[in-house]
Amino acid sequence: MNKKNNPVYHSEKRISQRFKIPGATVSYRKKRWLFQKKNFDEEFCPLDDLSRGGMKFACRRRLKPKTRLYLQLSIPGERAPLILLGQVRWSSTNDNENFPYQTGVQFNVYGEKKGQNYPGNLVKIISLEQKFIDLDLDLSTPPDEYDIESS
Repeated sequence: MNKKNNPVYHSEKRISQRFKIPGATVSYRKKRWLFQKKNFDEEFCPLDDLSRGGMKFACRRRLKPKTRLYLQLSIPGERAPLILLGQVRWSSTNDNENFPYQTGVQFNVYGEKKGQNYPGNLVKIISLEQKFIDLDLDLSTPPDEYDIESS
């Protein structure tokens, strides 16, 4: 009998942990080949979550997968917004009446070449992760109720 290897697919595809930044907003502009427009297509969309590799935000328009975006992430208390390049991976409806859609964006790789994200943005995202990741912890469960694996 020939057994086939059945791969296991997890619903979570992100390698990095997601975290929330209260009050953070996203402005985006679709990346166009010619006649680059300077205005944003949509501004001040609420950021749902962020990771080193992407973000999820609520918006007023449905964005098609594979759409290339120029993103401006504004964080309360920060002087300058983060400017990132990415591509829409998925879009779905949202329960929010003001922002009826939610969009998942995968960031372009970090590097010095054209079309890549500035490597300093990754450093900034890591520092934001360290600052805001603890806000997502469930502090209602006592620590002794967590399973700790011993080596």
